[in-house]
Amino acid sequence: MLEKALEGSKSYWRLLVTLLVLAGIGFGCYLLQLNQGLRITGMSRDVSWGFYIAQFTFLVGVAASAVMVVLPYYLHHVKVFGKITILGEFLAVASVTMCLLFIVVDLGKPMRLLNVLLYPTPNSVLFWDMVVLNGYLFLNIVIGWTVLGAERKGVAAPAWVKPLIYLSIPWAVSIHTVTAFLYAGLPGRHFWLTAILAPRFLASAFAAGPSLLILLAYFVRKRSKFDPGDEAFEKLSQVVAYAMCVNVFFVLLELFTSFYSGIPSHMEGFIYQFSGLEGHGKLMPFMWLSAILSVIAVLMLLSKKKRSQEKTLKIACVLVFIALWLEKGLGLVITGFIPNPFNTVTEYWPTFPELGITIGVYATGFLVLTVLYKVAIAVKEENL
Repeated sequence: MLEKALEGSKSYWRLLVTLLVLAGIGFGCYLLQLNQGLRITGMSRDVSWGFYIAQFTFLVGVAASAVMVVLPYYLHHVKVFGKITILGEFLAVASVTMCLLFIVVDLGKPMRLLNVLLYPTPNSVLFWDMVVLNGYLFLNIVIGWTVLGAERKGVAAPAWVKPLIYLSIPWAVSIHTVTAFLYAGLPGRHFWLTAILAPRFLASAFAAGPSLLILLAYFVRKRSKFDPGDEAFEKLSQVVAYAMCVNVFFVLLELFTSFYSGIPSHMEGFIYQFSGLEGHGKLMPFMWLSAILSVIAVLMLLSKKKRSQEKTLKIACVLVFIALWLEKGLGLVITGFIPNPFNTVTEYWPTFPELGITIGVYATGFLVLTVLYKVAIAVKEENL
């Protein structure tokens, strides 16, 4: 089926070339980092996780969101998700690919990855994060490709793929839960030290991921003969609406617990985000923008009338995605290091090489996604 990716219009090839160029720029920045080390980034002794790990955290959620179409379709036989499920599974493949690439660039030296295999440490959450991410990538590649191949031949998927599908459902939850444990298990970082961090991660994942999936599905419908169906968009928009409401509720719970208890170490993270701390406040405009966009998106999504309008739904999904990217892909990781254990504020901001590498990783991920979607759509169009 991969030969389908070698056929396409001029706009398809222009997109591939653009993504390859961006990936090449990112690789050039990465070669600079390999040569000079992580000192070219904005990270320091006090802020040891930066933009790379923030993107990793956000994209794990996007990958986990595939379960929101896989679970209802395969477990509860919600047929309206039949056409869009493959798009969700291939989105998960591309997202996990980007997650792994962000881990590689954050390590500084890629050969350090071998330490995880040569010296496994089952008592480390990082070890289990490696296991669940690679396992989830394998599951989605095998399931998506096998089911698509069977559909192309006009036959039922082989029986052995069913157990893998059922396994992928709890596995999707596990990848973001284990990622949350990476943060919540660090007692010296009070901003992350909360029992509802994993539920917060899942709620934001089930809002951001399906939002992106809706936007991608609309794009696919516009550019091809493949139509996932209006009912699929309606069902997914309900998922986004309720998940976003739960996410906002969880954030409000965190705010109440921090400020009602009056414990300084728990308040300082939110103070830094929304009003600045000790004269430092680089994240302030972004966090306020995230909060405002979240409220607007919730109000738009809660209205069934507005949700059923394509233009309004697209706008709401864009707002949700941007708001949650600002919350998790920018604010969450950085704020956890402020203040440091000595109660000193050391601000972090990504450098141009970091941004270049990040763009390169995203371009690589979307290149993978474009090729996979091209194959999937070609097979779907054959069966029209």
